[in-house]
Amino acid sequence: MNIRLLSPNDSDAYRIMRLVALQKHPSAFASSYEEEKDRSAEFYGERFHSEESFTFGAFEEEKLIGSVTLLRETKLKLKHRALIVAMYVSEETRRRGVGKALISAALEKAKEIEGIEQIYLAVESTNEPAKNLYLSFGFEVFGKDRRAIKIEDNYYDEEHMVLCL
Repeated sequence: MNIRLLSPNDSDAYRIMRLVALQKHPSAFASSYEEEKDRSAEFYGERFHSEESFTFGAFEEEKLIGSVTLLRETKLKLKHRALIVAMYVSEETRRRGVGKALISAALEKAKEIEGIEQIYLAVESTNEPAKNLYLSFGFEVFGKDRRAIKIEDNYYDEEHMVLCL
């Protein structure tokens, strides 16, 4: 397995994986398949150029099998913070350390960025494997957002977590 920052050359593979993630696990993401299905690969490729956004991909034999994004806050009073968002590992490659490798890469990048002191994320409350992964890195739950996500008539709670570097 190889972990690296994604480039615009990866945008087609990322778009395909992202749409699968949004379809198969809608409660895990604030974005929806309906909102993103018409976005071009170039839309994602442009994000890979940002100086405040770092998307890491996990590759197995050149196939993208997972990704995570580290977003640096840009407001002056929040520049000491970053967010982990859009974490996904393909179903067929779970329980093989892919998620751990992706989070490790994101945290290493956060430590390289001057001024980052805290990393935040939100996780759907019933997603025990993801919560356990984050807890293993030292993230702590600091709040619960009840009914954070609504899909049709179903609500999903999110737990908010923080890691102080």
